[in-house]
Amino acid sequence: MGSIPGFKMNEIIQREGIGMTSLRTRRRLVERLRQDGIESNKVLTAIQNTPRHLFIDQALAHKAYEDTALPIGQNQTISQPFVVALMTELLFQASIPVNKVLEVGTGCGYQTAILSQLVKWVFTIERIGSLQQQARERLPELGYRNVSYLNGDGFDGWVSNQPFDGILVAAAPVEVPEKLLGQLADGGRMIIPVGDGAKQDLRIVTKSASGYLEEIRSGVRFVPMLNGRKI
Repeated sequence: MGSIPGFKMNEIIQREGIGMTSLRTRRRLVERLRQDGIESNKVLTAIQNTPRHLFIDQALAHKAYEDTALPIGQNQTISQPFVVALMTELLFQASIPVNKVLEVGTGCGYQTAILSQLVKWVFTIERIGSLQQQARERLPELGYRNVSYLNGDGFDGWVSNQPFDGILVAAAPVEVPEKLLGQLADGGRMIIPVGDGAKQDLRIVTKSASGYLEEIRSGVRFVPMLNGRKI
């Protein structure tokens, strides 16, 4: 009689966190992000509501709400919270409503979870199938269900579901991929790190009737964007 309620309570405690993973710690992170220049209340609320400690190895959970990137296996990382917040905020500064988003680089699913709270549907691509499978299992358990998954080559995008109001890329190609540009809706924008090695810039590419407008923001550091896919 007591086992099922106990199990549910443990799930709630795990999601809400305690100590270094508590809601209070999340709120402190949000205040730091606000002080560092993130202005969007809806983005900050999504970050506060998302249990980042459940997207990383338990041994690193005490670092979950530090503003730093962390390893998630397969030579990949969960992005620094400030970068997640900045890229998401920039995505929603498009001139059109952003309801349908393509994410390139599912990773552990943390950025996916943030987007899931802000749009009608997220289409997410990950080249490493085993990594995406973990996100595919984790996200619905945490209530993020408006997500479609593809184990594929991010350079190809997701042609059958184009156009997208926004495209967010969580790995750095040397140049902006032409195929992804072609999958943007008119007025939509792509947020993407571009560069080779240690020198990368965050680019905002907006599609208009006359072509593409490109802006460059502060330097960033992402894993390289690679061709192909792994099961």
